[in-house]
Amino acid sequence: MPTAIAVTSPDLVLPPHDRGTPPAAVQPLGTLEDSLTGMHALIEQHGYVISLYPSSTQSDVTRRLHTVRSVLESDRIALLGIDLPPLGIALLAQQLRQLSVCDFSPGVLASAARLLAHYIYAGALLGSVAKLDRVPVSLKSHAKSWVPGAQFAVLANPRAELVRVGQEDLPGPEFGTRLLSAAGQPPSDWVTSTLAPAWQVQGAATVPLPAESVRWWGTNRLVEFAAGLYDVSVLYQLVSSVRRDECRWCGLELIGDRCGFCAAPLAPPVAQELSATTGRAPSPVRALPRGAT
Repeated sequence: MPTAIAVTSPDLVLPPHDRGTPPAAVQPLGTLEDSLTGMHALIEQHGYVISLYPSSTQSDVTRRLHTVRSVLESDRIALLGIDLPPLGIALLAQQLRQLSVCDFSPGVLASAARLLAHYIYAGALLGSVAKLDRVPVSLKSHAKSWVPGAQFAVLANPRAELVRVGQEDLPGPEFGTRLLSAAGQPPSDWVTSTLAPAWQVQGAATVPLPAESVRWWGTNRLVEFAAGLYDVSVLYQLVSSVRRDECRWCGLELIGDRCGFCAAPLAPPVAQELSATTGRAPSPVRALPRGAT
């Protein structure tokens, strides 16, 4: 069975992009017993679990996830707090689900989350930025948000951007993407009728708005959107093109500078060369990485 990709809420599960995309798992967050039973079942069935959650999520959720991993004493659970809006998290989970059936090891798949997140353009059309605190907003924009009918296009990832709709264009990706949109109140077709053609997307779909989106964006007057790579062959090529290393702490494969399962950083190049030459681990040896339990 492929590595399980888990999320913390059912509304972060997008429909399968194709017949080969496995379903996402939803981590039970009711009682501790339910959480433990659910995670144990995933490990037994899939071997490894990659659990995604917004880095902005409430502390009781993150505490529960870390408690479950600690009680199960499992090194097969990756807890990844990702700095993306909710719809961006859902899109990232879908991409990892697509890649989970490929020949990537669990370690590579988990550490690929940070790489893939960099290529997700996540934002929203907002009727007000008065309570927006996750993207820098100027005093002038705050003042304009009180003007009746004012709308703002905000990009939270991969960089922060804010423009007044009708006066400026929101910069988009320079590669082919598929666009997802989720409407709150009141509904608007700006994302599909204006943004999608401007970004030259290669497909668009409408999905339900995640419950967390209203809190994340500070208003229910929004249409959230997320654009990203969607072809599994392109996703595969992107991840496979990155150099792979072995985690000095847990021994899993990784890409990038940090293990997705134990959070240990990649050893500096000089230390890696010394280890390869002497056959001994660099010093300090197996220091417990920050955030590991």
